[in-house]
Amino acid sequence: MNKQELVSAIAEKSGLTKTDSEKALKGFIDAVTETLVNGDKVQLVGFGTFETVERPEREGRNPSNGETIKIAASTVPRFKVGKSFKDAVNA
Repeated sequence: MNKQELVSAIAEKSGLTKTDSEKALKGFIDAVTETLVNGDKVQLVGFGTFETVERPEREGRNPSNGETIKIAASTVPRFKVGKSFKDAVNA
């Protein structure tokens, strides 16, 4: 499912127009992104939790020549699935 298909599905299930559904989806994405940038987490009970995790600097290998390279430390977003969501997918 791509973004436009998701917008259509949201419009169908919520009774909103596609334009309003797209605005709602964009608002959700923007709110989650801003919250994670600020170092907080977003917890949706039953669905899951969006949070950030610090990855330390580490060594890697260049696959073309086998040379050792340093991979810089970074902050990455992570999603931990909620129990209700997991159970629904596995049913």
